[in-house]
Amino acid sequence: MNRYLCLHGLTTHTAVLLVRDANGRPKELPFGNAVRTLLSAQTERRADRTYLREQANLGQGPLAQYAFGMRTREWAPLTARELVKWQWDEHAALSMAKEALAGLGLNFGTKINNHHLTKVLIFAPEDTAAEAATILEQHKAEMQQWLTRVTEERDKAARNAKRSKNRKKSPEEEGAEEADEKVDIPPLPTAVKQKLLSAFAPRDALDIALYGRFLAEIAESPNVDGAIQTMGSFTVGPASTVDDFYSSADDAKLTRRRESALNVFDDPGAGMTGYQSLCSGTFYSHSVVDRVKLRRTLAASTGWDAQEVEAAANAAEAAFIDAFCNAVPAAKANTTAASGTLPNLLLAFSSNRPHNYASCFEKAIETAPGGPAASLQAVRRLLAQHHMIIRKCGIEPGRVLSYDLDTEAVLDELRLTGDLSCQVTDTLDEFINPTPLSSPSATDAKRTEVAV
Repeated sequence: MNRYLCLHGLTTHTAVLLVRDANGRPKELPFGNAVRTLLSAQTERRADRTYLREQANLGQGPLAQYAFGMRTREWAPLTARELVKWQWDEHAALSMAKEALAGLGLNFGTKINNHHLTKVLIFAPEDTAAEAATILEQHKAEMQQWLTRVTEERDKAARNAKRSKNRKKSPEEEGAEEADEKVDIPPLPTAVKQKLLSAFAPRDALDIALYGRFLAEIAESPNVDGAIQTMGSFTVGPASTVDDFYSSADDAKLTRRRESALNVFDDPGAGMTGYQSLCSGTFYSHSVVDRVKLRRTLAASTGWDAQEVEAAANAAEAAFIDAFCNAVPAAKANTTAASGTLPNLLLAFSSNRPHNYASCFEKAIETAPGGPAASLQAVRRLLAQHHMIIRKCGIEPGRVLSYDLDTEAVLDELRLTGDLSCQVTDTLDEFINPTPLSSPSATDAKRTEVAV
């Protein structure tokens, strides 16, 4: 099995704002001889991961029967909500949940609006709150005694802080004040701690295996090195941005105008005006799945046998290809309809090392009146790059899929001239699970396919 599944895509977006910078404008990236519009890797990964979860929740896709993770700061309130189902008092449940998670090493906010939220997002299996609540219920008496000791320590620290507040401090004491405010709470009972660690372990959450997690606050809980690499997408041509002026009508004002033509109290202007930045262009995207790492992670975290690990890994690969094709960031979805966009071209192949083709777009693609569109020039350039890598590196040809009429014509042309090494697939199912060609014709003898 080749270790890396390499995915490449070209997608044309028109008048969108899929991600913005701190000033509300499209992100940009200087690359080659031009500044490009950038779609950050974090945005793409979020869109892909959300798409995988939504499909599974609908009972669709290869991962419909598998568990997922949840990334949130609300594990204490979620655990408390589960404890209430065990007939716990709501206030006592929240206090117990927060202190138990703090006992694991999680840090919480210090302000009124976030003191029950962890300081960082914690990526854990989606049933972690239910598992943690069950553990706390099973050890209720022991944990209530532990919580009493914790409360006493916190009260003692608060009294000491109040006494020291009014006396004059030396410079050394002032420098150590922040450290003194930290309360050394009694350690969690060993059995409870081990069970809670298991609840927060990655276990069988497929998206944690795919995307990984870094949980520095709980030293005993394993981190996961993600199996997916994602490059930020960028336009194949120079950045193309417009500041779109908009005006919004005030419905109440319009109603009064209709009722009285002589209303002199209303400002005749619009209810609100402003600008929004929009961008257009053909974006090159690239992702890689480390198939070996994915299988190792599943084997280490799930306890499944080799057959179960292989089935889950194959399902995860298929689902990710689906997401790479269909997932679109949801920013301004209602005012741009970007979520309905499909790629101009998809390319997939496997190799024993990743292959990033960003360099073939270092020279920005320029368009001229009456000349070929940037997307078609990008298709030819990407396929030419892949054709060269096949020849020089001996990798498998892979397969392509298009959702664009003009790109389909380019594929037909390249196939007839013998310059297309890939297998052309017609549906996403064929693209995900290609079948080897049994008797290729003379015109497309180079169209070989080795199933990933």
